Amino acid sequence: MNTSHEWTDEALGAMAAEWRRKALKGEFHARGIAHELEAELRRRAGAPFTNYDTLDMRPLAMRAARARWWQFWRAR
Repeated sequence: MNTSHEWTDEALGAMAAEWRRKALKGEFHARGIAHELEAELRRRAGAPFTNYDTLDMRPLAMRAARARWWQFWRAR
């Protein structure tokens, strides 16, 4: 993927999203191509700040509830 330097950031983002969609549908080499495009975007813009709350895929009720740590030791 040596021509990625010629594309704009918007074009790279759109192509990366399209290849990521293809990878999720099961296309064999799409994951690698999407990764290369995303790596080029990160190289250009730097690593963005990650909000780890957006990575938590649990339902909101489960995220808001405090974990009951004592249940691990409770006798069954």
